[in-house]
Amino acid sequence: HVQLVESGGGSVEAGGSLRLSCASSYSYPIYCMGWFRQAPGKEREGVAAIDSDDNTPYADSVRGRFTISRDNAKNTVTLQMNRLKLEDTAVYYCAADCGQDWRKGGFRYTGQGTQVTVS
Repeated sequence: HVQLVESGGGSVEAGGSLRLSCASSYSYPIYCMGWFRQAPGKEREGVAAIDSDDNTPYADSVRGRFTISRDNAKNTVTLQMNRLKLEDTAVYYCAADCGQDWRKGGFRYTGQGTQVTVS
C-alpha cells in the first residue's frame, strides 16, 4: 500500500503563489504521479501529472501557471502554483499510479488532500 502525504496548502490572494509537496512512502519511484483537485459541488479535475520520462501533461485551466516536478531520489512530487485565481480554490490531492482517466482524478492511490483557498 502506498501512502502519500501532502503539505503546503493554505490561503493566498489572487495572483499569488503556493507550493504543494507530496511524499510517497513507496520504496521506489512510482512511474506516474500527479495532482488532482476538487472544489465544492464540482467533479474531480486532474491538474497535472508527471511520469518517469518527465512527460508533464497539464489541465488547460492551469497550463502556463502551474509546474509539476518530481525528485525520484526522495520519492517526492511538487506542484508550484503561480498566478493563482479564485477558481483555483479547491482541495488538492497528491496521487499516484495514473489511470487513463487521470484528467478526471483517476489514480490508484491518493493522499488526504490539502486545502488551497484563493481570495
